[in-house]
Amino acid sequence: MDAVRLILTSRRALAGGADAREIMTEVWQAQALAQAIGSRLAVSGPPELRGEALGLTELAGRGCGVLDPPEIDLGDLRAAQLTELDDARETLLCLGGLLGEVGIALVGLASGAADETTYWQCMEAIDAADESRDRVMEMLRKLAAREETLRDDDGHNSPNGNQNSPSGAL
Repeated sequence: MDAVRLILTSRRALAGGADAREIMTEVWQAQALAQAIGSRLAVSGPPELRGEALGLTELAGRGCGVLDPPEIDLGDLRAAQLTELDDARETLLCLGGLLGEVGIALVGLASGAADETTYWQCMEAIDAADESRDRVMEMLRKLAAREETLRDDDGHNSPNGNQNSPSGAL
């Protein structure tokens, strides 16, 4: 399944979480999906993103590791359903939004935590989600810089340097 569809499914599920257990499951699912997307980008994404994508994979893995693993069937694991990552920019924009929502959900859980273990799990997961989101934002900056460079190169290489020519368009 396409990464963007999986991210949107995760966002809806996170927003619909009725209790702490469901929200923690969705947080774990989101981090596992971020890990899978990072891994995919590290292997086959634009070369400029590979280092940051590898970092995202590690951070999102830490985000999963600080939480108790949920009891879900392998067929329900969204990260395992990832088969396509067609548009890196759109995927990263959506993933950044999801990770922001994960952080917000975790703040809500931490503030109402009945025990210290849950509180500290939430705090560590907040850190992991925030750092993962920072990596996503850095990858978006690198993509924008890459697109700008390509646009500049196309403008300089087109006849008469006209950026409005067909070869100047992306």
